[in-house]
Amino acid sequence: PGCGYGETPRAASVASTRCSTMSTVRLTGFTGHPKGERKTGLAVGMDKGHVLTSRDLKPKPSYRKGKLNKRVAFVREIVREVAGYAPYEKRTMELLKVGKEKRALKVLKNKLGTHKRAKAKREEMSGVLRAQRTK
Repeated sequence: PGCGYGETPRAASVASTRCSTMSTVRLTGFTGHPKGERKTGLAVGMDKGHVLTSRDLKPKPSYRKGKLNKRVAFVREIVREVAGYAPYEKRTMELLKVGKEKRALKVLKNKLGTHKRAKAKREEMSGVLRAQRTK
């Protein structure tokens, strides 16, 4: 009378509660074994453990890491206006104008160290060129 798990009669009540939670199934790990949202209060089984009420915690300040502040964006804009572009950025923009995107990426990767940073900088430079064309 269980949920197709082949339990003993003693665990039938657990199976009925498990069947009711099967509609909200979450798959954990790599086995793909269904796991209920709530603990059963028993010491054995997939959903073993003491039943707790989940608390709403306020977000940690570390979650803001990397988010651009308005003031920081403004300061960077002013610095870019005053200082202009670095030589490698100018070279990259020239390569993008000609249409050599792959070469531009190689130049940037060599300069910046990682592929991810190079892709981001290439997008930034192509955005600058797009803005110049629309002016």
